[in-house]
Amino acid sequence: MKLTEKYRKLLFGLYPPKSFANGKFNKISAFSNMGVVETSKGLVLFDISSRLNGPRIFNSLREITDKPIKFIIFSHGHFDHCFGYAPIIDEIKENGWEMPQVIAHENCMNRFEKYKMLDKYLHWLHDQQFGSVLGKDKQYNSAHEILNPTILVRGNENYTFKLGEYTFELYHDKGETDDHIWMFVPEERVLFTGDFIISCFPNVGNPYKVQRYPKDWARALEKMREKEPEYLIPGQGPLIEGKEKIKEILTITAEVLHFVHDEVVKRLNEGKWFEQIYHEMLEIFPEKFNHEILAQVYGCYRFAIHAVYRLYHGWYNTGNPTDLFPAKNSEIANEFLKICDEKEYFIRAKNLFEEGKLQLALHILDVIINATNRLNIEILRKAYELKIKILQQKEEKESSFIASNIFLNEVNRLKLKVSNLSK
Repeated sequence: MKLTEKYRKLLFGLYPPKSFANGKFNKISAFSNMGVVETSKGLVLFDISSRLNGPRIFNSLREITDKPIKFIIFSHGHFDHCFGYAPIIDEIKENGWEMPQVIAHENCMNRFEKYKMLDKYLHWLHDQQFGSVLGKDKQYNSAHEILNPTILVRGNENYTFKLGEYTFELYHDKGETDDHIWMFVPEERVLFTGDFIISCFPNVGNPYKVQRYPKDWARALEKMREKEPEYLIPGQGPLIEGKEKIKEILTITAEVLHFVHDEVVKRLNEGKWFEQIYHEMLEIFPEKFNHEILAQVYGCYRFAIHAVYRLYHGWYNTGNPTDLFPAKNSEIANEFLKICDEKEYFIRAKNLFEEGKLQLALHILDVIINATNRLNIEILRKAYELKIKILQQKEEKESSFIASNIFLNEVNRLKLKVSNLSK
């Protein structure tokens, strides 16, 4: 994956703090953004980043203002938005201040309970998604150590409070999660979107994560547009300014989500299975969605197709009863090798590779990898090495950070297997 400087900054939050709206509003960036509102009565924070980035954003905050924090709002319960609280708590204890009110949607508490149950799995999952750039075995966060909300937004109810000279309007909608909150401050027309907007294609079908909600997401963006905001702090990326620019961004992001949802649903109603839907959808992606704000550097259109299909369909997605209770891949591959030996499969995979048919070559190589035993080390080594080469080529061309990491993870795993063949 070849990232431009612009998108490297986007993915890793490499932006300086930004003040706006008479200097009373600030955006502080890490992997996710923190929004800061400075009132005459104290501070309101919208998101507080992750455990790893908590000290960084806290230091940036205290370079801007020394006022006490009165409210913290979690846009949603993902680790990169609500676990950077340690330096905040340390400061409160040191100064003898009152704890701030912490606001979240009630579904956020269910999320935290799920994270506690799956803590070891989540550590593994974060290694898969981010390990190629952050390193393995990082202690990202622990769901057993949370900053508990003190105010819960219930169901689809809105929640409004005032502090000093500003009004804070909180709204719940489903999008990337079922516990998402967005905020609007009408006095300065500032919109805080959380991950409804991440300055690139919506992360609406992450292959590692649970269900996302594209249609609800689109409708939420349309509600935001009705507020006619003049400033927008996204979940990731730079501050967006100007009523018309913000309207354009909210509109086209809603449109692409409506499009992918409605086109998949149309094909479901036509009785089509996933393979046909997926490849048809790849052929009809409209040119107008090749927009800067929809750059496919994290989430991507291909993932979004999966998200919509999975929302309405079960795990039996081929329509072929052979796939209902499948045999092991290794058993299937061994049967193939009884028809044609490893050398013939490797020759065919190599030819496909040279023809540029990388995906087909991977499928053929997997027959060798799934069936060949260690008695035939040389052909197995060649299969591993060719698969590594193919995955590296796919990774170099891949636009999505998530897909790129999947390729890199497998490259590293296969290199270890090659190394172990000699032992």
